[in-house]
Amino acid sequence: SSLLLMSGVVVTVELCRRLARRRLCSRPLLFAFLVEMFSTFQICACTNELSLLGSVEPKPHTALTLTYGFTVLHGLSLAGSTCNPCGTLQCMWGGGTSLRMGGLKIAAQFMAAVLARVFMHFIWSLEMTEPHLGALSQGCRSPMQTTEMQAFCIELLFSVVFQLAVLQAESVNPRYRVHLIALLVTMLVYAGGNLTGAIFNPALAFSLHADCFYDKFLSYSLVYWLAPCLGKFLIFYVF
Repeated sequence: SSLLLMSGVVVTVELCRRLARRRLCSRPLLFAFLVEMFSTFQICACTNELSLLGSVEPKPHTALTLTYGFTVLHGLSLAGSTCNPCGTLQCMWGGGTSLRMGGLKIAAQFMAAVLARVFMHFIWSLEMTEPHLGALSQGCRSPMQTTEMQAFCIELLFSVVFQLAVLQAESVNPRYRVHLIALLVTMLVYAGGNLTGAIFNPALAFSLHADCFYDKFLSYSLVYWLAPCLGKFLIFYVF
């Protein structure tokens, strides 16, 4: 049921992206906003569901396999979308995106994060599968299982490693690049998922753990918002 749900989200988002491409080509701002919102919604909704499957046996093989598979799927189906406020800020800082367009995309990303969370909570309330049972009663399921300083350094390091890999893979055939990036994401999740969640995406972090942001806004904003952005800018200055 979880696989069908995530596959349904991917198919629906692809249909929405195609419809927007056909109908809104003459309105670039609205088109960019909607495409970025649809794409980020797909990543946030699927990752919300994947977060519940971490305890499915055999652990952690099932969760890691699904992480790799859906990362490849996202890479193939969401080409051209950033889906990460850090990446959008980097484009703005480098002059590749205007301030207006960048702000619009970041707004779309966080709006999609909220919509994905609301949608998944509605799905979980139906309790269609065993992982959904009691999912809404857990409140803040904190991914931070270490000190704030260590969590900050881990998310910063993962953001740097990920961005370096993306830059180095630009010359690789897109058919193979998506698998390299998916393998790296899976390795990072395996290495740090039990410590910080290995998220390195502010919009995704907010969608997954909004309750934790409400409870401990300062510490979570430093770890899951500031650290990934700082990692992106460090790479920007190095290159």
